[in-house]
Amino acid sequence: MVAKIKPGLVLIDLDGTLIDSVPDLAYCVDEMMAQLGLPLRGEAAVRNWVGNGVERLVRRALINAVDGEPDEALFAKAYPIFLELYRDNNAKRSQVYDGVVAGIEWMLAQGYRLSCVTNKAEAFTLPLLKDKGLLDYFEFVVSGDTCAEKKPHPMPLLHAAKLMGVSPDNALMIGDSKSDVKAARAAGFHVFCMSYGYNHGEDIRNYEPDVVMDSMTELANYMRAKES
Repeated sequence: MVAKIKPGLVLIDLDGTLIDSVPDLAYCVDEMMAQLGLPLRGEAAVRNWVGNGVERLVRRALINAVDGEPDEALFAKAYPIFLELYRDNNAKRSQVYDGVVAGIEWMLAQGYRLSCVTNKAEAFTLPLLKDKGLLDYFEFVVSGDTCAEKKPHPMPLLHAAKLMGVSPDNALMIGDSKSDVKAARAAGFHVFCMSYGYNHGEDIRNYEPDVVMDSMTELANYMRAKES
């Protein structure tokens, strides 16, 4: 049994951790591809491509693979199409995962301080969190364009810790991908991961987070309650 921890702050990833945003992203990818006269990719493929921001998602969609680069002229044409689509389809099909609200409210009831750290750009992050009723739970939101680097670089996590005045060794990252684990390890954070998220088709256990959970309702098994 893992010893229960009591971090001074908890950072939570967005896509694949709090919200299943793939349905909206997949809709926009396929609409973009249709406008370009290219083959549709489908939700199953998009589910393996998300997690590194929408620019990277568009590049992956164009080449139909996780790694590699599309023709730059094609990308320059495709990216604005995707952005316009996603502005109008940011939260129409996305859903908060079961257990998220219960887990967040349990943490707040124990006195934990929460912020959100995501690779999604602020223009898409804040409306999505607000639409799904999650924004007010967080002291700060560090988006993909808040800092000069995105996860898996530790900069966004360290920035959030500084904003909240908490030492990284007393901080917890909750995510779903290898980018979250790598960023947390580089920043000196504890790291818990959700089993259900987006990790390019790989089992998140391969990256050895401290804890893997199927639901945020399990947080009480690994974090200390107020009275303890």
